[in-house]
Amino acid sequence: MEFVWSVVTFIGQAIEVIFGYVEHHHWIFAFLAGGDVFYLHDRSVHARFDALDKRIDEIRKRLAIEY
Repeated sequence: MEFVWSVVTFIGQAIEVIFGYVEHHHWIFAFLAGGDVFYLHDRSVHARFDALDKRIDEIRKRLAIEY
């Protein structure tokens, strides 16, 4: 039983060390993962603005034809 408990505490301490490293070096992981997130978010925002521009152009054309 003592061996099992030592394995459990070792795993717990290893996880604590990993979390401590990530906590102190979170900017590295944010830099790596954030680039992809911002790239995808940027693409979706630009796609929405492009769609909005197309709608505005259609509305302007319809208004120009009606008047």
